[in-house]
Amino acid sequence: MKILYYTKYTRKGASSRLRSYQYFPYLEQMGYNIEVSPLFDDKYLNNMYDGKSVKLLILWSYLKRFFFILKNIRNKVVFIEYELFPYLPAWTEYLLKMLGVKYIVDYDDAIFHKYEMNSSSIFRFFIGRKIDKVMKYSYMVIAGNNYLAERAHIAGAKRVQVIPTVIDLNRYEIKEKEDESKFVIGWIGTKSTFRYLYPLKNVLNRLIENYGIYLNIVGAKELLGLGENEVHIEWSEENEVNSILTFDVGIMPLEDGYWEKGKCGYKLIQYMGCGLPVIASSVGANNDIVINGDSGFLVQEENEWYKRLEQYIIDLSLRKSHGIKGRQLVESKYSVQRQVNNYIEIYNTIFLKK
Repeated sequence: MKILYYTKYTRKGASSRLRSYQYFPYLEQMGYNIEVSPLFDDKYLNNMYDGKSVKLLILWSYLKRFFFILKNIRNKVVFIEYELFPYLPAWTEYLLKMLGVKYIVDYDDAIFHKYEMNSSSIFRFFIGRKIDKVMKYSYMVIAGNNYLAERAHIAGAKRVQVIPTVIDLNRYEIKEKEDESKFVIGWIGTKSTFRYLYPLKNVLNRLIENYGIYLNIVGAKELLGLGENEVHIEWSEENEVNSILTFDVGIMPLEDGYWEKGKCGYKLIQYMGCGLPVIASSVGANNDIVINGDSGFLVQEENEWYKRLEQYIIDLSLRKSHGIKGRQLVESKYSVQRQVNNYIEIYNTIFLKK
């Protein structure tokens, strides 16, 4: 029972690692033969992160994928992350459909907005609805949240299933020891999402002035300018859990826009997996993940951010209570160990029908 995975990145890319690679050991234990073909390799990712040119690497990556698809065109069960060739028409996906390939396409982001909201009217005319076509041609669309799933239904997808982006419980331990000497607010993310922290700068400065809190930033190298109360922690897959364990509360601020509705709230699940209380903007999937007042708080206005953070600073028992309930929620719903059964059921159904 062979499944061919067309991921966008190697394991180094977060979306590919979380939506595909972390499931492979569990699927292989069930007897599935997994072959993976990433579009972009580590060199591409390294150059992109360092701000270097990637044009030639993109061309080479497209050529490699094209010939790999031709070589493996007889594979009848295929998993595609987003699309086969970004910014090209959905011809290859249509060809797979016509050849009887049952491909599953996976989305953890609202990438269809990149097409339909492109500044070029010519681009929008020719491929503005590309992702809708990829969804429609598929055997099934797997969506990371309800917003993405609803788009798949509108596009005419025959089958749609929501599977959230989750953590492997074997990697996440619960924070047990509290450092009473300081209170740490934590955030994990990349350069592209760091901008969501800027609206909280005044709140954080007030909390520094009143309570001497610290802000730990994991991943993004930018800083808010909070002086010695702001700490940058380099991200690595090996150390990300230990980095999160330095937090007392995890935060996820977002804007309320189209793009943000496509976010799957993964950092909230990471925080909760470590037994931390969370505070998040009341946007998109955050509303589905956080049980307001039980495992964390959902907020909208600046004064709410201050109020809820202050509550956690003052009330250790509330932090512990929300953290425990958050961890229980992750164990019951937001773990690889829970969600892998959905993939097994999907693949078993496909192979039984062959």
